[in-house]
Amino acid sequence: MRAWFKKGRKVEGWLATSLGASRVDFAHARFASGKPMVTAFGSRPLEGDKHAAEKFAHDLQVDRYECSALLEPSEYQVLMVEAPNVPREELKGAIRWKIKDMVDYHVDDATLDVLDIPPTDATARNHMMYAVAARNELLQGRIREFEEAQIPISVIDIRETAQRNLAALYEIDDRGVALVYFAEAWGLLTINYRRELYLARRLDFGLTHLDAATKLHDDGPLERVVVEIQRTLDHFERQYRGIAVARVLLAPTPSDLGLADFLRTRLGIEVRAVELGETVSFDVPPPDRETQWRLFHHFGAALRQEAVGL
Repeated sequence: MRAWFKKGRKVEGWLATSLGASRVDFAHARFASGKPMVTAFGSRPLEGDKHAAEKFAHDLQVDRYECSALLEPSEYQVLMVEAPNVPREELKGAIRWKIKDMVDYHVDDATLDVLDIPPTDATARNHMMYAVAARNELLQGRIREFEEAQIPISVIDIRETAQRNLAALYEIDDRGVALVYFAEAWGLLTINYRRELYLARRLDFGLTHLDAATKLHDDGPLERVVVEIQRTLDHFERQYRGIAVARVLLAPTPSDLGLADFLRTRLGIEVRAVELGETVSFDVPPPDRETQWRLFHHFGAALRQEAVGL
C-alpha cells in the first residue's frame, strides 16, 4: 500500500510495528542479495507503565529505522472496484465516488489508497482495483499515538499487503499461490500472482472456533475452511482464466490443529504449511511457532519492497 505520509529513508529495510492496548509488536527485515533477512522482532508489554512505548522506542533506537504502522483489520476496508477510465491524477477522486455507497460513513471522511490488480490478457477488459479506505479520525488518532511514543512512522500498512509479501516468497513457475491465515477471531485468504495481490477475502471465524471444534473431534469447522478455500479458488479461476493457482499455503498457528493434513485430503492441490525459516534468514535466534503466528503480518510488512505493488 502506498505511504499516506513519508519521510527520508534511513536504515535499510523496514521496521513494522503495531501499538495495541497491552503491547507493542515489531519486526525488522532487509533484503541481502535478494534474500530476505530478519534482524529483529519481538513484543514489549505496555500495561502498567504509561512511558513503556517511549522506552521501547528509545531501547530499539527506532529513529534509525524506516518505520511502518500495521493497522488492525477492523480499522480499514479493502473494497474491489472496476478501474475507472480516467487519467492517473484523477484516479483517487473517481475511486472515491465509486465507493461512496460501500462505506458506512461519509466518503469525504475517508483516507483512500488504491492497490492495482494488473490485468492479464484474459482480463484486460475487466480491469479491477482494490480501494483501501480508513476513517480520517482513526488514522489521525493512530498517528498521534505513534508520535507520543516517539516512533517515527513513515508508512501505514495493512494485513493484506503484508500477507502478499510473504506469499510471494513461495511463488513457483509463474503460477498463483493462495495463503490462508487465522487469527483468534478472523481469517484472511489471499491469492498472489507475480508478486501482486489479486484476491483478498476476510473470513469471519478464526482459531478460537477451530480449536474448540478440534477438541470436540468435530470436523465441521475444518470442512468450512475447505469450502471457503474451494469457493475462492473456483471464483478466482472464473475471474482470471489465465492464472493457475499452484498451491495453498497455511500460515503458522500456535499449535497443530491438523488443518494442513485435513486440507490435503480434501483439496485437489498442493497444501503446504508455512515455516518462515524455509524462505527467510534470521540474523537473530529464529521465532518459535507461536511467535511466527503472532507476528506473521509484522514479518510480512517488514518485507515491504517499494517496487512491488503500492
